[in-house]
Amino acid sequence: MHLDRSAGRTAGRVGAAVAACTALLSAVGCSTDAGTGVRTSGDAPDARASATAAAKAAGADNDGSAKASARPAPSVPEPAELAQARVHISDGQTVGVGMPISVTFSRPVPAADRKAVESWLRVQTSSGTRGAWSWVKDHNLLDGQRVDFRPDTTYWQPGTRITLRVGSHGVRQFTIGRSLVATVDAKTHTMTVRTGGKAMSIPVTTGAPGTDTWNGTMVVMDKASKVHMDSRTVGLGDAYNGDYYWAVHLTTSGTYVHQNPHADTAAGHSNVTHGCVGLATDGTARRFYDQVMVGDVIKVTGANKDTVAVGNGYGDWNLTWKQWLAHSAAGETTTA
Repeated sequence: MHLDRSAGRTAGRVGAAVAACTALLSAVGCSTDAGTGVRTSGDAPDARASATAAAKAAGADNDGSAKASARPAPSVPEPAELAQARVHISDGQTVGVGMPISVTFSRPVPAADRKAVESWLRVQTSSGTRGAWSWVKDHNLLDGQRVDFRPDTTYWQPGTRITLRVGSHGVRQFTIGRSLVATVDAKTHTMTVRTGGKAMSIPVTTGAPGTDTWNGTMVVMDKASKVHMDSRTVGLGDAYNGDYYWAVHLTTSGTYVHQNPHADTAAGHSNVTHGCVGLATDGTARRFYDQVMVGDVIKVTGANKDTVAVGNGYGDWNLTWKQWLAHSAAGETTTA
């Protein structure tokens, strides 16, 4: 599979492999199963974050930037696994309201160690959000290699300032931006984008019968102005092979919202794609691309397909709070 990175990219990183719209049972959209499913900012908490951890812990204001030292260290020993933890949000980044905090590990964390890991991954927020860590089976990782944190409410509160302390190995601070939630209705071939108290309807085309788009809530992983998609890489012969523009990445298996020439006639009328959400070439795709940030929410309803798996990207919101807690070792916590 080939991904053209020559055109402009955002802060998000396109997954290790690329993309070709497909209809495999386990991979619908614009790529095969390659990729990590998490966007990382370094192998371990980066040197800059580690070097400034003590300063931030001691000096952060109590206005919501969340003093990292406000709570005492856990009583259990710090797990060795945290030394190689990978955090998918960069220090200082602003993300959409749907972005969970996701941490991955180089090898599976044994079940007996998971409560200690959760206890040492300390989250503090300006809003005092209640939330919990939960172990997610990532699309491309083994069980025990990924743990995510999300609030008990539906999405984060816009403007929330968050501090994540990765044990003694560093601090990440980031901010939740404005709310953008786009709902794709596969039956009416429309996408309703809600942001800033306003709603706008956009004609779309989704997966054709047999190559349907995933149902459920997805979160923007990253985006790229040009992605090369080759159907041969996913066993679909010569169905397509070329560059697709204004591509917003939703799942590790390859679901995108992107510009598609077929949408010029099909959008608003019929579903013709291989699993992606297609937007017209008249500027519609570019305008949506420019509006979206990493962490924004895209929900698909009405498709003739299962709900996307939690670990296929950031499908955390497809679980109820009770279901989320069922995979947590330490349980619910307050982030004040």
